[in-house]
Amino acid sequence: MLKKRVITTLVIIPLPVAAIWFGEPWFTALMAVVAVLGVMEFYRLAVASRASPLACIGVVLTLLFIVSRNPNLLSFLAPRFDPGLLIPLLLMLAIALPMLWLLIRPRTGTAFVNWAWTLGGILYVGWLLSHLVSLRGMTDGMNWVFLVILANAASDTTAFFIGRSFGRHRLAPRISPNKTWEGALAGVVGAMVFSLLFTAPRLFAATNPLYVEGFIYWQALSLGLLVSVFGQLGDLAESLLKRHAGVKDSGGLLPGHGGILDRMDSIIFAGIVVYYYVVWVIQ
Repeated sequence: MLKKRVITTLVIIPLPVAAIWFGEPWFTALMAVVAVLGVMEFYRLAVASRASPLACIGVVLTLLFIVSRNPNLLSFLAPRFDPGLLIPLLLMLAIALPMLWLLIRPRTGTAFVNWAWTLGGILYVGWLLSHLVSLRGMTDGMNWVFLVILANAASDTTAFFIGRSFGRHRLAPRISPNKTWEGALAGVVGAMVFSLLFTAPRLFAATNPLYVEGFIYWQALSLGLLVSVFGQLGDLAESLLKRHAGVKDSGGLLPGHGGILDRMDSIIFAGIVVYYYVVWVIQ
C-alpha cells in the first residue's frame, strides 16, 4: 500500500503544479476534470446510501460552475452579459432543474432525498471548488492557490505524525476515530508556521517564489490557522458522508490514496476560506 501511495503521488503531483504555475486555460481545465470526477464519486456515495440522484444534471451543472469562474470567459462575456449574474443563474438552475425533473418521474416517494443529493453534489463539489478558479485569477493567484495546497498539506502531515505519536483524546470518534485533539492542534500550528514562508521575499539568499507582496506576519498566521481549521472540518465532513454510505474511500481512482474526494475534501474548504480572506482582508 505504501509503495502504491508513493508511486501515485509522484505521478499526480506534477500535473496540478504545472496547471497552477501556467494558469489559464490549464487550471480551469484541471479543476473541471477534478470536479467532474469528484461529483461522480459523490453520487456513487449517494447510490450507496440508497438514493437515486440525477447524476447527468449534477455533472453538467458542476462543470458549468467551474467554467463560469474562468477569467477569460468572464472577460469575453462582460460586454454582452453581466458576469455577476452567472453564479445566481447557476444556483437557480441547480435548485430548480432537478426538482422539475423529479416532478415528472413516476416515483415520488424518494423525490426529496434524490433532489437533496443532486443539489448537494452540485454545491459541494461544483460551487465550492469553483472558488479555486476565481482565486487563481486574482493578483498573486498562483501563490494563493499554492498556499491553499501547501499549508493544508503541512497541517495534514503535522496532525498525522503528532496525533499518531502523542494523540490521546479523540476528536470525533463517531466520524473519524483516528483523529485526535493533539493532532488537530498540531496541524493548526504546522499550517500557521508554513504560511509564514509566503511573507519572506528571500529564502536562503535566493528569491522566494512563494512570496506575496504586502502579506504580513499576522495575516499569514491567521490565514494558516483558518486553512487548518476549515481543512480539518472539510475532512470530517467527507468522512461523515463516507460513514453514512458505509464505505471506506470515496473511490479507487488513486491507488493508495482512495478517490478524488479523499484528496480534495480539505482543499475544497481551505480554498473557500483563502478566497474570502483575500477578498475581504488582503485586497
